[in-house]
Parts: sequence; C-alpha cells; structure tokens
Amino acid sequence: MTESSFRNLRTCFGVPHSRQVGNAKAAIVGVPFDCGIHPFRIGSREGPDAIREQSKLIRTYNPDYADYDVRAKLGLIDMGNIDLTPGRIESAFALIENTISNIIASGATPIALGGDGSISYPMVRAASKHHQDLVLLHFDAHTDTTVPTNDSPHNAGTQFYRAASEKLIDASRSFHIGIRGTTYAQGGLARTTGLGYRVIPMTELLERGQGQVLAEVKETVGDRPVYLCWDMDVFDPSCAPGVCAPSWGGLSAREGIGLARMLAGLNIVFIDVNTVSPNHDVNGITAFLAAALVYEFMVVLCKNCGLHES
Repeated sequence: MTESSFRNLRTCFGVPHSRQVGNAKAAIVGVPFDCGIHPFRIGSREGPDAIREQSKLIRTYNPDYADYDVRAKLGLIDMGNIDLTPGRIESAFALIENTISNIIASGATPIALGGDGSISYPMVRAASKHHQDLVLLHFDAHTDTTVPTNDSPHNAGTQFYRAASEKLIDASRSFHIGIRGTTYAQGGLARTTGLGYRVIPMTELLERGQGQVLAEVKETVGDRPVYLCWDMDVFDPSCAPGVCAPSWGGLSAREGIGLARMLAGLNIVFIDVNTVSPNHDVNGITAFLAAALVYEFMVVLCKNCGLHES
C-alpha cells in the first residue's frame, strides 16, 4: 500500500485536520449535539458532518468579491467533532465549554458547527471567560429566551435567557434579528426586551432595510467583542427546509449572504452556525447554504484582520 491508496477524511472545505491550533487564526469545530427533547424534529446532531459534506461545493475563489484563498489566509483547520452523547446535557455542556475555551486560549477564532441551539449556552460561557464586555448578535426566527424550569432546565430555547441572566454578555448592546412566526408561549418579545436585549423582528428588518439596521448594530456595539450566532431557521424554509423549527417569511439566500457581508468591521470573536437537521433537509440544500454562510464569515474575518490585502 502507498500513501495514494487512501483518501483523506472529509473536512470542511478540504482544509487540514488537526487537533492542535498551532498558527491557525480560525478553527472549525463540530458540535454534534441536540438535547433530544424536541417534540417532533430531532436530527441537528448530524448537522456538522452534513455541512462538511456540502462544503465541497464551495470553490476557492470568488472573483467579484474575495479573489483569494480565504482558507489559506486564515490558516484554517478542522479540529473534527467534539465527542458528545446527544441527550446527556450536563456532561455534554461541560465538555463543550472546556473544549471551546481551550481553542480560544490557543489564539484561534472558533467556527462552531451545530448541533441544536442549546450548544450556544456553553459556548457563550467559554467565550465570556476570554472576552470582556462580550455582546451577542443573534440571527434567528426565535429569540431563544424561554425561561428554564425544573422540568426543562436546558433546551434549544433557553440559552439566551441564561446568557443574559448570568451576565455572560452585555444584553443591553446585544441584538436578536429576524424574529418572526408562532411560539408556544405568550409575551416572548416583552420577556426578551425585559432581559435588556434589543429585538429587530423580520418585519422591521425588511421595512428599514439591512443597511440601516446594520448601521444601528455597529453604532451600538462599537469595538466590543461579538459572539455571532446564526441559526439557520432565520432563512425561509424555501431555501433552508432542514431546520428544527422552520417558520415562513424568512430571509432568502441572497438576503442572508448580503447581511453576512455587512458584518465586516465588527469585532467578531466567535462564529456559531447551528440547527441544520439533515433528516429534514432536501438534497442537502440547508447544509450547503450553511457552508456558504461559513465561507462568508471567513471572508469577514479576513477583512477584519486586513488579510484580504496581503
């Protein structure tokens, strides 16, 4: 047998696989976890590998926007998946927090592939240890500020209630953008603003326009470190059907990519793309769109670091 007899393991965008950050400026990390308690849509635990599989459709250069190898500029690596058991919430959260904290301490910006929305809680905990005055920029159909209960202390809707109540972030300068659709409980927006968050519903985003909303975000956030959380159900189910909680009236693919590009200039220290559920996807289009978003965020990181000019 020779070296050419084997094919490399599938990594995101075909980048090197490494368990050590080394000189990488950004690191892909899969977080294959869901709480296992969604009433009828379980499957986002398979999201990271689905995004990796579809990432092979993202080619190296974008001639009219980023005509350089963004992977090489960032020294991007794929660290693989954290070894988690879906449904075992407390032990999984402890391992996620510790693993992510070590990546941040090593000097790389984590690009986390979920997994359901619950994973954001231990990752925000990790990020807050390393970044003072952390703010949240959350694109989603839902605010995920459900009040935890004894019966359900953690789920895919409690993470940002906990982040605000535990003061892991500066909620007064944090945004939930794209909110829309139906919920199980009354008073969701009032509860969210009561925690200090700023909420931009989808109707307001469309009426005001992306440029005006992002200008407000940048003025409010300033140079504070940003935890960027992008839940794929901010997109309309027509372009992202494979999510856990789809809601009609969301972003088109073009609108989402446009928003992503407007994030350049924000001090993004963490990227969290979650809620791809391959079991509910159609021909992998949601995972493909998630991979495209990750590419856009990598370009933003390059621009923020001045790497696009080198």
